[in-house]
Amino acid sequence: MYLLEARGLVVWLVNARDVKHLPGRPKTDKLDAVWLAKLNERGMLRPSFVPPAEIRQLRDYTRLRAALTQERSRHKQRLEKLLEDARIKLSSVISDVFGVSGRAMLEAMIAGQRSPRTLAADAGRGRWPRTLAELAKGSMRGKIEVIVEALTGHFEDHHAFLARRMLDRVDAVAADIATVEQRIETMIAPFADQVARLDEITGVGVATARELIAEIGVDMTRFPAPAHLVSWAKFAPIDKKSAGRSKTATTGKGNPWLGGAIGESVAATTRTRTFLGERYRRITRRRGKQRAIVATGNSLLTIIWHLLSDPDTRYHDLRSGFYDQRINPERQKRTHIRRLEALGYKVTLEPAA
Repeated sequence: MYLLEARGLVVWLVNARDVKHLPGRPKTDKLDAVWLAKLNERGMLRPSFVPPAEIRQLRDYTRLRAALTQERSRHKQRLEKLLEDARIKLSSVISDVFGVSGRAMLEAMIAGQRSPRTLAADAGRGRWPRTLAELAKGSMRGKIEVIVEALTGHFEDHHAFLARRMLDRVDAVAADIATVEQRIETMIAPFADQVARLDEITGVGVATARELIAEIGVDMTRFPAPAHLVSWAKFAPIDKKSAGRSKTATTGKGNPWLGGAIGESVAATTRTRTFLGERYRRITRRRGKQRAIVATGNSLLTIIWHLLSDPDTRYHDLRSGFYDQRINPERQKRTHIRRLEALGYKVTLEPAA
């Protein structure tokens, strides 16, 4: 595709599903090309979404950053497991083991600041845990005694060797992430206005906004309506019925990078008092969390389409009371009375004082 684009040709990527169900014919590469040309001439093919070159390059960087972030998390988890093996329960006391205080304690243990005596002799009162605990900063100074107990364990030389290797990997990956982020900031500069508009959405931060632009671009003319974007991203419900009975159907396999960004944004809104947060909670009570994520992601993609389609559009939250305002009080009253009467109760309503 890149070679053809370099020659000035307009390249279409076509879904093979639109072709393979058509009537049979002899199959060779030459006949396939003729067949595809005839189908395209008759308007029977639809081009798949292919973002422009600058968006594709930005997408490579954002995906690399996501992969590096996952790799850094894996190295951190390995190190926490190593500490657990050494009976160091630091993660149960400090929320971020790799913060300023936690990192200082780790570096001190690796450097050899640990008890040469047996655990029975230390009994949780040894000098080295106290010395390490004194490295705590800020509000953590108020729980020195708890940190002392968490640091009392069997951290030996082979633990120090392994921890050094893991910390070095964490630092190396963090440096790579910083370098990639600098390149992303340079490439995203022409789309700063779109990033700012997406950042206004509850649950969508600057980093997520950049990932969204890298995956779907900023030209929404490729998607004639919000439903096209939602369907392409596989956040649209599928109605599958046969003989009058509804059957289980999935939304399909979409872009996993886009799906991950949308899923993180939906998770960030679940506890907020916003329209998206209330939508998630309402659907969760009736249909479960998975369907709620898909439905809320559907609404989020619709909002994104409108923000990217019109430069003058700004995000306005409908707030959590949006659904309550649309409920007819008389209808709701009749519904509750009918349900109580069905349970065998006689209902008499009196207005509140």
